[in-house]
Amino acid sequence: MSLVPSKPLAYACLALSMTLVGSYVALSKPLVAAIPVFLLAWLRFGIGGLAMLHWLRKPASEPPLTRRTRGLLFLESFLGNFLFSLCMLFGVSLTSAVSAGVIMAAIPATVAVFSRIFLGERIAPRTWVAIALAALGIALLAMAKPAAAASGNGHGLAWLGNLLVFGSVLCEAAYAVIGKTLTGVLGPRRITALINLWGFALVTPLGAWTALHFDFGAVPAHAWALLVFYALAASVWTVWLWMTGLKAVPAGQAGVFTAMLPVSAAVVGVVFLGEQLGGLQMLAFAAALAGVVLATAPSSHR
Repeated sequence: MSLVPSKPLAYACLALSMTLVGSYVALSKPLVAAIPVFLLAWLRFGIGGLAMLHWLRKPASEPPLTRRTRGLLFLESFLGNFLFSLCMLFGVSLTSAVSAGVIMAAIPATVAVFSRIFLGERIAPRTWVAIALAALGIALLAMAKPAAAASGNGHGLAWLGNLLVFGSVLCEAAYAVIGKTLTGVLGPRRITALINLWGFALVTPLGAWTALHFDFGAVPAHAWALLVFYALAASVWTVWLWMTGLKAVPAGQAGVFTAMLPVSAAVVGVVFLGEQLGGLQMLAFAAALAGVVLATAPSSHR
């Protein structure tokens, strides 16, 4: 089993992981414009799997997989890889990267709720306020109809895109909670490789069917380069960094670092994709980030 990293190194891994997730959430918008979602997800898991075939081998110091561990690996992949990817990819194809960033600011509070439901942790009153602020941000975002048109989503389905992105928030929170349990029995590399393998198996029927009817020659060269970055970031780097950090940090505390995700997504959307922050979007983003700060700031008493 892998060594437990120091706390500073674990914090750095968690922060870098969520920053990368936010960047590829935003950059996936031009990808889904060039490659269908199911095919994109299939290629992502395939490229990631090829990059870490050697991580599948069981280390001599690692115990055999139990039925419970196998079940957790499947859930981790189904929720954190398969459903997260589909919700996120379909979502950002219908809404803007900035809007996705606002909605994903609800992740830390959602992790707190999931910790309460599945781990029995007590939720502090200020966390409930943070959840309300995140909900306010999403409500304000739903009112920002002109922003959808400005981002090229004038077909009136931005609300569906926002709803799908929120579905990816729920998947990400489940991923954070389940991942902590898995790091107690498996090393970060093996977890990364196994859940990617499950993701590839789950999406293969839909991906292969889409590939049969797709013109690969129509995809520009820059999209293929972006695909390789997306595949390695989503399937390899972010998962390994997150699982490495979870070896030394409790799940609830790790949820703090998911605040890096919406900020990174919004920054990439504005800087690289030419998106703009409208008035309601800025207010929504401020409300959501206020919820993040409230939910993750250290308590004033022991």
